[in-house]
Amino acid sequence: MAEWNAYYRDEDEDEEQEEGEQSGGGYKITGRDSLVFLVDASKEMFITGEEGQPSNFDMTMQVVRSVYTSKIISSHRDLVALVFFGTEQSKNPRNSFKHVYVYHDLDEPGAKRVQDVEALRGEKGAQFAAETMGSGETSLGDALWCCANLYNDIKLRLSHKRLMIFTCRDEPHGGDSTKDRQARTKASDLKETGVVIDLMHLMKPGGFDVSLFFCDIVSPPEDESELGLQLEPSDKLEDLKKRVRAKEQKKRAMARLNLCLGEGINIAVGIYATAVSARKPGAIRLYRETNEPVRSKTRTFHTQTGSLLLPSEIKKAQVYGKRKIVMERDEVDAIKKFDDPGLFLIGFKPMERLKLHHHIRPAVFLYPEEDEVKGNSISVACLFSALLEKCSEKNVFALCRCISRRNYPPRFAALVPQKEEVGEGKVQITPPGFNVIYLPYADDIRTLDPPQHPSATQTQVDKMKEIVSKLRFKYRSDAFENPVIQQHYRNLEALALDMMAPEDTEDLIMPKVEQIDHRLGPLVQEFKDLVYPANYNPENKPAAKRKTADTGGGAEKKSKVEMPEDELRARVQNGTLGKLTVPVLKEACKQFGVRTTGTKKQELIDALIARLSS
Repeated sequence: MAEWNAYYRDEDEDEEQEEGEQSGGGYKITGRDSLVFLVDASKEMFITGEEGQPSNFDMTMQVVRSVYTSKIISSHRDLVALVFFGTEQSKNPRNSFKHVYVYHDLDEPGAKRVQDVEALRGEKGAQFAAETMGSGETSLGDALWCCANLYNDIKLRLSHKRLMIFTCRDEPHGGDSTKDRQARTKASDLKETGVVIDLMHLMKPGGFDVSLFFCDIVSPPEDESELGLQLEPSDKLEDLKKRVRAKEQKKRAMARLNLCLGEGINIAVGIYATAVSARKPGAIRLYRETNEPVRSKTRTFHTQTGSLLLPSEIKKAQVYGKRKIVMERDEVDAIKKFDDPGLFLIGFKPMERLKLHHHIRPAVFLYPEEDEVKGNSISVACLFSALLEKCSEKNVFALCRCISRRNYPPRFAALVPQKEEVGEGKVQITPPGFNVIYLPYADDIRTLDPPQHPSATQTQVDKMKEIVSKLRFKYRSDAFENPVIQQHYRNLEALALDMMAPEDTEDLIMPKVEQIDHRLGPLVQEFKDLVYPANYNPENKPAAKRKTADTGGGAEKKSKVEMPEDELRARVQNGTLGKLTVPVLKEACKQFGVRTTGTKKQELIDALIARLSS
């Protein structure tokens, strides 16, 4: 019975297996991500900026709406909440805390929540917020306590818990030491339960001093690249969106493995995808009466008895030498297993041995995972850093055997060192680590015969080089959005939010013809004169004239195919009349004066058989 339950799980048990489950070696992570927006609702947040700039509250609501919509698209199973503190009205579970207004509980984002946040934007939104919540005393400790209760009320498994504080006041309690101490205590309790607290401080007159109060509230940066994000307050919407996006986006490893440098020397590393192609989501089957998603389940039945088969009763077979070899499932898994997942160092090669045609698939990034190391993580970081430094110094790459998951075939991989790059304000631009390039096997490389075409002259090549140099620009992948996907999600958003029409999307991949013509000038015509003959227009080719019968080019009629009666009777007796084509069968019907009711092949055959059999 235990085996039955292990294979045929309930739908409720399937719900616990959330998206994002990853396994590599002995590592597995399941659960949902959660995010709580804790927004200051004091009067200072509603002050509009100069030259018509939006208020800090309006910018915060735009960011919250952006996160809601992105969560619906990318991670619709994540939990999001919106809580205001410093309000006049109170609304929270059991109304235990004054001046705390829970606008949205921790739950999955949806269209209704996006509309609720949309109602708080702009001047009308500020007026609506003043009427609904108002502005009153501030107690950040009570607000943090209320957020802790929101987390405690969730019975689902949470893989990551994050809380973002939006405020423009560096001293929210006005110097009240009791409230400051209470807030520090609750923040410490939240951090001990695994909640990461981030501060999204906004611009105010006189500047924002984090050291006065919030340095003891927020969590330390998880990554060195985030050090520069905590220095200056945000005064622009795009800057605030960028900071929230950097904190909110998942940084999950594709797999966590051991990098074996030798006997007994292992480094825990994580493999990360630096870029993932965006695709339209797949269609979801819905039940027509309740509009709920339909789950499909597969069952295997015996063909003769019709009984339901258990997994232990299902076997696999392979034919070898006209003999069927039956194997158990464990035996099949044992055949597929080459070794345990991990990276095994084979040696080092000069960087010039790595060729461009060796890149057969997108590279991934390798970085040490200090959290997964039991014991002294400092020695692991030092060992990884020493390996990276020596590979960069000697200009070599590490050649490894890579097995990313259980029962995966081994691959050879080149670990190419990448040094750290730091920009302005000592903000990390490129992290240190190794780029993992999967190398091809000998069978993957084929020798192709290139097609023979006339070669271009040196003058034509030089002219095309001029054109290419004029059209060069600095490419950035994030500057070009997929217009099909963008339009798809605009349509879904308009449908879900009852909008009159979807927002317009700009197709950024379309060439700017006017700008290209302005840059090139006469170069295009000069290149055409060098390549094409005189008076040749490649865009409008003249249609080929049809030759007349007088010139000998008329279409000849196909000769009629006649078949002797003896051959037809022989085909009727042998049953091979169906091998003849329809035109031949029609000519045979005309030849013997057979009238048919249709022109289908079988009707022609039946008519001929009836005529020749009589």
